[in-house]
Amino acid sequence: MNALTQSAASANSPLNINLTDFIDEFGDELLKSLNRSNPPVFNGSVNEQRQAVMANLKRTPFVAQAEVVQAITALLLDRNEQAAIINAEMGTGKTMMAIAVAAVLHAAGYRRTLVVSPPHLVYKWRREILETTPGARVWVLNGPDTLVKLLKLRDQQWQSYDGRPEFFILGRVRMRMGFHWRLACWKRRAACGQLLAACPDCGQVLEDLERNLVTVDEFKRGDRRRNCTACNAALWTLMRPGKTDGGDRRSTILKSMCRIPTIGPVRAERLLNDFGEDFLASMLVDNVSEFINLMDAKGNFVFSDRQAKRMERAMANIEFGFGEGGYQPTEFIKRYLPDGFFDLLVVDEGHEYKNSGSAQGQAMGVLAAKARKTVLLTGTLMGGYADDLFYLLFRILTRRMIEDGYRPNARGSMAPAAMSFMRDHGVLKDIYTERDGDSHKTAKGKKGAPQNSEKIVR
Repeated sequence: MNALTQSAASANSPLNINLTDFIDEFGDELLKSLNRSNPPVFNGSVNEQRQAVMANLKRTPFVAQAEVVQAITALLLDRNEQAAIINAEMGTGKTMMAIAVAAVLHAAGYRRTLVVSPPHLVYKWRREILETTPGARVWVLNGPDTLVKLLKLRDQQWQSYDGRPEFFILGRVRMRMGFHWRLACWKRRAACGQLLAACPDCGQVLEDLERNLVTVDEFKRGDRRRNCTACNAALWTLMRPGKTDGGDRRSTILKSMCRIPTIGPVRAERLLNDFGEDFLASMLVDNVSEFINLMDAKGNFVFSDRQAKRMERAMANIEFGFGEGGYQPTEFIKRYLPDGFFDLLVVDEGHEYKNSGSAQGQAMGVLAAKARKTVLLTGTLMGGYADDLFYLLFRILTRRMIEDGYRPNARGSMAPAAMSFMRDHGVLKDIYTERDGDSHKTAKGKKGAPQNSEKIVR
């Protein structure tokens, strides 16, 4: 019997069944078995008290949205989980569902909600909260005055509470922006004529890790703040508002606007002449949506609809700063506000925080650790790889991940835990390569080295 005949006989065998027929015949039993081993948090039974809270909103969620809110609040309140994820496609109303979750949690005693949003959606969040939640008070933490607002908030934390829900909207870029600084040293001329970098306080000539003297040019190429090894004095200084190493403030604003699609040097210069430096700078760092909808003196939009769409897509990931930096908001919340000061953290576009070493991912993890509960919103939770999930889950579900054995090693590195997560929940292939040692100068031999390939989630 040839291979083709064997294949046809195998396909007609009564022991073979296609996937559709298999699901039709055994699907109910498989579902029951799955529910027994992993009981669902929400099985469709409605909590009438939470449903009444949603019914009292100015805009009530649709039935499907209300079911998601019921499931999320059951996980956070009934199961007392640390975080929950709403993974839904664009246009399904993730913002509406998150606001409804905040309303239900407020009725359960959760007073303050902190929203981390892309910079171009900050005022959209503000508008939707005010249009949905009765009596809500909303603070926008997205401008140069963010630190001033946080200081006032710290001073007012012990005042009597009037029962109104409170929302604080923090732009994703502003969340991790700190003060502006540059390296600073004293110049000391050596016998050979070179300019060496020295400490401004004690005069000690600086050395690198190999005990070589550091020149001023080498010192200025550094990208980290450092201190003198002799007296521990700071070898950096603050950059004052409006001052940059690259020139005056006007040129900085011009260069920043030229980063935006559809704006070239000529148009940027014309915009600065028409609207002024202060107006454009404050708009770019605080409310980019207003910049996109900029109007001229006649009331006409400066940018066309096509240009506005391109600009909005690009400006979601562009960072603007014109020397007005202050204390990093995330660091202030970490140091000077008590744990649980923000009852609920809502993270919009949550997939943006999945990278291991990104500053905004680490900043989001700090906020999640300070909040009582976290809700993450995303339309693309993962891209098909296990390492898309590890750092994101560790930042919002730290306690659960540590309970499952994923913890830092003795040196504080998360790399071994990430590798273990990939082996447990993905497909991690070890590829061994072997090279002949004919080119070795002293001996012949073979050398093998393992390499890890792509980490595909199961």
